Amino acid sequence: MDETNQSVVTKFVFKGLTNSWVMQIFLFVFASVFCLASLLGNTLIVLTVASNSQLQSPMYFLLVHLSFIDMIDSCMVNPKMISDLFKKHKLISFEGCVSQIFFIHAVGATEMVLLIAMAFDLYIAICKPLHYLTIMNLRVCISIVVISWTIGISHSFFQLAFVIKLPFCGPNKLDSFYCDLPWFIRLACTDTYRLQFLITANSGFISLGAFFILIISYIVILITVRQHSSGGSSKALSTLSAHISVVILFFGPCIFVYVWPFPTFPVDKYLALFDSVITPFLNPTIYTLRNKEMKQSVKRLWGQLMRSPTMS
Repeated sequence: MDETNQSVVTKFVFKGLTNSWVMQIFLFVFASVFCLASLLGNTLIVLTVASNSQLQSPMYFLLVHLSFIDMIDSCMVNPKMISDLFKKHKLISFEGCVSQIFFIHAVGATEMVLLIAMAFDLYIAICKPLHYLTIMNLRVCISIVVISWTIGISHSFFQLAFVIKLPFCGPNKLDSFYCDLPWFIRLACTDTYRLQFLITANSGFISLGAFFILIISYIVILITVRQHSSGGSSKALSTLSAHISVVILFFGPCIFVYVWPFPTFPVDKYLALFDSVITPFLNPTIYTLRNKEMKQSVKRLWGQLMRSPTMS
């Protein structure tokens, strides 16, 4: 790299969430518990689906990959945030900051595409049940996962291509507990107004568009269920409500951070905390509690895991 692309700033300083000792202790316990619960919950879902032959359907195949994404999501920001809580100087290297941005956007966009795919799967299962296994075969499911990751990684590379060469020569304090584009580009030693607009258009409006696509698809499914009310309608509505809950939890903070035009840093930070700590835990919880088959299978596997040490 030539000298014009070299940044003077080599480290960034996080301002963190709070300076209150009591709040730091609370956040440490809160984040640690939810992070661990998220990892255990999502791992349990993956093991449950893998060990139960009755759960080898496209819906559970996609659910396993959602759980896998949520496990990655739990590890991207939380360990660094938890370890920084009691540090006076919360530092991250320039390379570490860029890496964090890359993985946040790659995983976030991948999950967004996967949620749309799960809505399509639900639509086929409810509206075209006789053709479900023909349309949603294993090849299609694998293609969906590959396409999701391809779009997610491509989206993240596209974002970083515009910011990686920005000059950083002045302030290096980020009013956050992790690195993300809206705060990162504001520290550049150049006019970034157009770049901020591009980031908003790419991340914010895409998130907003995907959210409306999902809501419209759920409305269509809901109308179809109402028109063809049968014995399986309650199960369909329960599954649909689980999908809607997950979508609102995922897209709500994302849309607020990227689309809301007025900076509200305290609100942004705590919404980001909710998104990184609680959402990966609630996703498996919602899908498990709303799905009778999944709930029974999880209980059965958990019982086997608890009995195995005693039996040995």
